[in-house]
Amino acid sequence: MFEIRNSVLRSLRPAALEFIDKRLVTRSVAAGEVIYEEGAPFTHAVFPHEGRLSLMATMESGRSVEKASIGPEGFYGLGFVLRGESPTSRTVVRVPGYASLLAVSDLDEAFAEFECVAKVMLRYAKALIVQLMESVACNSLHTADQRVSRWLLHALDSVRGVSLEVTQQAIAESLGLRRATVNQICAALMDAGAIGQARGSITVWNRGALEGRACECYGRIRRSALAEPAGEGDSASVGAEVSG
Repeated sequence: MFEIRNSVLRSLRPAALEFIDKRLVTRSVAAGEVIYEEGAPFTHAVFPHEGRLSLMATMESGRSVEKASIGPEGFYGLGFVLRGESPTSRTVVRVPGYASLLAVSDLDEAFAEFECVAKVMLRYAKALIVQLMESVACNSLHTADQRVSRWLLHALDSVRGVSLEVTQQAIAESLGLRRATVNQICAALMDAGAIGQARGSITVWNRGALEGRACECYGRIRRSALAEPAGEGDSASVGAEVSG
C-alpha cells in the first residue's frame, strides 16, 4: 500500500480507479532519470505522486529548455491520449520521488470502459495548455530571478516538506540559464532568508518571501492545476504493485 497523491488518479470515479489500480506499477524515480526520449514509442502513462518531471525542448545547437513540468497535479501521456505516435519531448526527472506507470494498452481499455477517464485527463490537458502558454510569456517578459523563484515554488508543490533534492545545474538546464546566474539568484534568496542550500539540495525556509519574488505566472498556473476535477474519486491509498 502507498499513499496516492496524484490528482488525476484521485479524481477518477471509484470503479475506474479500482480498474486502473490493479494495473499500476509504482516505483521510485531518481533525479536525472530519463523517462522518455523524444521520438521513442509510447509504452506507459506516468502519474507522479511525488517529484517533478521536466519536458525538455532541445535545439540543434544542443541547448535545451523546459517547455513544461509535471508533478502530482498531472500525468505524462497526453500525447498518447491525443493519438500522437511518439513523445515530442525528452522527459527527465528533475525532483525525485515516486510515480505510477500504466501500460498504454491498459489506458486504452480504461478509456473504452469508463467515460470519466477521458473527462479527467482532458481537464488536465487544459491546465497543461495554460502552463505552456504562461511559460511562453514568462520566458519573454520576466526576469531570471522571477523565473527561478517560480520554478522553486512549482517544485515545492510537488513534495512533502520544505526540502528539494535539486541542484543549481538542474535548475539552470530547465530554465535555459547559465549556472552562474542561478548561483547568483540562489545566493540572493539565501540572503533574503527565503532558502537554505546544501550540496544537492535546497530548503525553502520562507515560502512567502519566495512567492513575493516570483512572477504572477506561478499563481495562474497553480490555480489552473487546482481547478475542480471532473471525477468523483478521492482515494487516499491504493494497492498497486510497488517496485524500486
